[in-house]
Amino acid sequence: MLGLDLSFFNWDIFSKFVLSGLRFSVQLTLVATAGGILLGTLLALMRLSGKKALMLPATIYVNGMRSIPLVMVILWFFLLVPLLIGRPMGAELSATITFVAFEAAYFSEIMRAGIQSIPRGQVHAGQAMGMSYGQNMRYVVLPQAFRNMLPVLLTQTIILFQDTSLVYAIGAYDMLKGFTTAGKIYGRPEEAYLLAAVVYFVICFALSWLVKRLQAKIAIVR
Repeated sequence: MLGLDLSFFNWDIFSKFVLSGLRFSVQLTLVATAGGILLGTLLALMRLSGKKALMLPATIYVNGMRSIPLVMVILWFFLLVPLLIGRPMGAELSATITFVAFEAAYFSEIMRAGIQSIPRGQVHAGQAMGMSYGQNMRYVVLPQAFRNMLPVLLTQTIILFQDTSLVYAIGAYDMLKGFTTAGKIYGRPEEAYLLAAVVYFVICFALSWLVKRLQAKIAIVR
C-alpha cells in the first residue's frame, strides 16, 4: 500500500553495511557504561562527601551535563577539543569520550540515590568497627548500592544504546549509519529506516524484558 519493498534487504547487505555499525554501537555502549559508572560513582561520592571543595565542582558538572542536549555535547567535543589539542581525534574516539563524560552525570545521580538508600545504621556499624570512610564505602555501602540500583543502571544503559544513533552528527559509523548507507546505495531509504527502527525495537525490547526479570529476582532476594 505504501510502496515499500523490503525484499532488497538480506544477510549479505546486513553483514556488509550494518554489522560493523552494530559492533561500534555495542562497543560504544559498553565502554560508555563502564566509564560512566566509574566516573559517575566518583562524582556521587564527591557530592556526598560533605566537603564544599568536592561538592561544588561535582554538582556543577552533573547539573551542567544534564542540562545540555547530548547531540550538542557530541558536536562540542568533536569540533572544539581538536582546536584545544591541536590535532583531530576522529569521530569514533570523540564519540567515546563524549558518551563517557555525558553519561557519567546520569549514572552519578543513580549511584547517589543508591548510596542514600542504604540505611544509616549500616554506615554507623562500619564506623563502629573502625572502618575509614573509604573502607565503609568500598565494603559496606557501594556493594549494596550497586545491587539496589542494578535494574536502573541497566535501564540507563538501554537508553544509552538508543542514544548512540546520535553519533551520525559527526559522521561516526554506527548501526543507524549502516542502514542509512545501505538505503542510499540501493535506493530504498524509507525501507532502510523502517528496518533500523525494527532492529532497535527488538534489541531494546529484549533487553528491557531481561531487566524486568532481573528486577523481579532482586525483589525476591530482598
